[in-house]
Amino acid sequence: MKLGQLASERRRLTAFWGATVVQVAAIAFDAKVLKRASKVTLMPLLLSWARTQQAPPMLQAALLASAAGDLLLETDLQLAGMAAFAAAHACYLAVFLSKPGERSWRVAAAYGALWAAMVALLTPGMNGAERVPVAVYALLLTATAIVSRWHSPRSGLGGTLFLISDALIAMRLAGRDFPFRGALVMSTYAAGQYFLASGLRSPRTASDH
Repeated sequence: MKLGQLASERRRLTAFWGATVVQVAAIAFDAKVLKRASKVTLMPLLLSWARTQQAPPMLQAALLASAAGDLLLETDLQLAGMAAFAAAHACYLAVFLSKPGERSWRVAAAYGALWAAMVALLTPGMNGAERVPVAVYALLLTATAIVSRWHSPRSGLGGTLFLISDALIAMRLAGRDFPFRGALVMSTYAAGQYFLASGLRSPRTASDH
């Protein structure tokens, strides 16, 4: 790999992590303008890096859908934002299922039990209109966690962190909030997306890093 290309990749990845630090700090200190501005840059920056890693088209689509979801959730279009993230998980499912991996049904059973526990714990605190969409979306999240773990431990870590991030959001919807929950949501979200993306690098780029 040429040094100029390597330097460009490192700059893009550094920009993503820098924006993540700014986002988490902005949430912790309730800097509203900075919080919104940094949030909507996260996935475009990660996508910019992923493209240098020869990311599969469906992975790029997942990051684009996630970027749309981040933007929509900053407006009143909450259901549209959830739909965008559902589309992102559909893309993740498609790309991971197309890759070879050890399809352990023990992993599927463990995450399935976790999904059932989350639904039982969190949905009683939500209103009726929220329960079904949240349960269905949680099922998509869980499926992403399963198939990413089938692919590799690295991508599996990403799927698990993404699941944790959205479970923390569901806790707020269910009236179970706690200090610095928002900062934890975004830190696990950003890390989860990174590990999902980096777990799908091409063999050539993976060997270069």
